[in-house]
Amino acid sequence: MTPSLDFFRSSLGKKIIMAVTGFIWIGFVVGHMVGNLQIYQGAEKINTYAKFLKDLGPLLWVARIGLFVAFVGHVVTAILLKAQNSAARPEAYRKPGTIQATKASLTMIYSGLLLLTFIIYHLAHFTLGVTNPEYASLTYTLANGEVVHDVFAMVVQGFQIPAIAGAYVFFMIFLSLHLSHATSSIFQTLGIVSPKHNSSLNKGAYAFGLLVFLGNSSIPLAVLAGLVK
Repeated sequence: MTPSLDFFRSSLGKKIIMAVTGFIWIGFVVGHMVGNLQIYQGAEKINTYAKFLKDLGPLLWVARIGLFVAFVGHVVTAILLKAQNSAARPEAYRKPGTIQATKASLTMIYSGLLLLTFIIYHLAHFTLGVTNPEYASLTYTLANGEVVHDVFAMVVQGFQIPAIAGAYVFFMIFLSLHLSHATSSIFQTLGIVSPKHNSSLNKGAYAFGLLVFLGNSSIPLAVLAGLVK
């Protein structure tokens, strides 16, 4: 058996893979949120940003493929790790502390599945134009005269529907919960923070999750309230 295969089959190896792939997605979530928050600066700003991303061409696809690989690796490793842990502990825990840990793990599994559903819908809604193909015809003329896809109008039209805006806010709750637990787990797994700082780490992770929730949820709520139109 090769060392790399030994590493992947071990529980520690799987946790490290989950930590690294999770860290990649945390970086994406933060970057994606910061980019989307430019909608508050008006159509010119966010449409210029969208054009910048599109103009990356092959680099954008490299990033997308990397995110896809990290996502698949994260999901597959999580399933394998869960199965491995269940096989190693066929009997339920009796100590309260371990029962809490098991519940936290189950929450991560369920929130992860919900987030998978959200990602598929989000791509179909805004990126691929499956649910709303009319968005593809929206155009905007930049200050330099260049005509580009109107991302600003697309987002506003999408979130003017209360059910869709509410669904996004709902999924952001689970995203923030997943991120808060994942962030603290990553630092603990990689040994970046010593155990004596776990309490502070957990508080920081919860604050981070709340920040992501507020940032992402503010957009559909602002559209519904007529603050962005």
